[in-house]
Order: sequence, then structure tokens, then C-alpha cells
Amino acid sequence: MPVERAEAIAVNRERLSINQATTMPWSLAQAIEGYARAGVPAISVWRDKLAEMGVEPAVRHLGEAGLVVTGLCRGGMFPAADAAGRQAALDDNRRAVDEAAAIGARGLILVVGGLPEGSKDLAGAREQVHDGLAELLPYAREVGIPMAIEPLHPMYAADRACVNTLGQANDLCDQLGPGIGVAVDVYHLWWDPDLERQIARAGERILAFHVCDWLVPTRDLLLDRGMMGDGVIDIPKIRGWVEAAGYRDFCEVEIFSERNWWQRDPDEVVATCIERLATAV
Repeated sequence: MPVERAEAIAVNRERLSINQATTMPWSLAQAIEGYARAGVPAISVWRDKLAEMGVEPAVRHLGEAGLVVTGLCRGGMFPAADAAGRQAALDDNRRAVDEAAAIGARGLILVVGGLPEGSKDLAGAREQVHDGLAELLPYAREVGIPMAIEPLHPMYAADRACVNTLGQANDLCDQLGPGIGVAVDVYHLWWDPDLERQIARAGERILAFHVCDWLVPTRDLLLDRGMMGDGVIDIPKIRGWVEAAGYRDFCEVEIFSERNWWQRDPDEVVATCIERLATAV
């Protein structure tokens, strides 16, 4: 390997976080060990994997490995068909805030939720998101956990997230005040013609930067993301916009890839993430 390339990989690895969805076959314990073994300094944890391991063992294992926890995935899913459903969502989000605090996460990633079952009221769903965030935010501030709204691609508006542009997320941040920010995920936002301006507007409210790639053709809108450099997203350009806005923290690789990367040896996936961060991000 040329010296220049090796140096670039080493420098970029210092800013690498891997979202454990990228190595889905691994348990949380395996992911912690595997990332640490490869010299990856940070991890983003999923709540289902955390529940399997248990919070206390996870805290101990993360501490022993010396990994930074860039985020906990995920809170949100606020809209519901009735008051009981909305209260259940709020209760679950409070538990997510507590879990994020327990494992030392830098923030709680929010996938806000889509239409309640049987509803076609998109504006009403977005209003429920605002109200749920407003109710949860004082508790998150008290616990000391920043919350990051992650806008999802419009294809997810019905079932996963009715906040679909960074502009919408910025509007919510303006309305709700301190303690809430945004997660910029290139997979969800690369298509937006207003993206550069909205990233600049977000500024210090950017709490996370997620990278992967958009494949052509995409065979599954949820589970067919590409490794950086294998698709059509100009990731270096977007990274430049994010850094120009003041973000200097980790680049988090988050790849849902049922037909490709989840079928490979996770150690190979981690090694590829390290290399591509230097060559394609």
C-alpha cells in the first residue's frame, strides 16, 4: 500500500464511527470487540441489540474497549391513533433517553414516525411529532442527552418518518429551542436541491453525519444501501458542506444491506469501511 494512502486511512480512521446495523450479524458484544480490534474508535448502538446484551454489561464492555458511543438508535415514532398510543410512545422515548445516558451516548437519534394506522393526515402526523418532541425535550435536557432529528427520504413518509427534509428538521429545531438538533444522513438527503443551504442553516445543530451510498438500481428501499463509493452520491461534496457548517465530529457509516454486506464476514465489512472513509467520503 502506498505511504500516502496508508496515512490517509490512518487519519480518517480517527473520525470513523460504525453504526452497528452495518455489521448486523454481530451481537453488540461482537461489534464492540470487532470494532476495537480493527482500531475503530466509535460505535453507534441499536436499542434492540442493547436490550439483548443488557445495559450494565454493555456499559462495562464499552468502557473496557474504550469506544466512544456516537449515538443510540433510535427514539421517535411519536404519531399514534389515540392518546394511549401517544403516551406509550412518549414513555418509550423516556426510556431511550435513559438508555442513552447510561451508555454515555453523545445523543439519541430520532426517527420521528409516519402516519398513524388508518390515517391519511400527513399534516396531523407532523403536528404530533412537534408535540411529542416538545413534551419529551424538557426531560432530555434534564438528563443531559441531546436529541437529533433524522429526516428520512420521502419514500418513508407514510410509515417511518414524516419529517423528510433537512429544512423541516431545522424548522422544528427553531420552534423547540436548545437540546435538539439534526442528523444529516446522505442516503436520505442527497437528492434535496436545498441541501447545501439547509446544512449551513443547521450549523452547530448538526449532531451526527451518516454515510453510505445510493445504488442504481436500488432493489429494496430499506435494505439495499451501498458502501461508500459504490453508488451515485457525491459524499465528499456533502461532507465538505457539513464541515463548512462547523461539524468536526465522527463520520458514521450506517449501511442496511441484506443482499450484500450483511452476507459478508463482518471483519471484512469493517475493513472496507475503514478504507472507503479515506477514499470515498
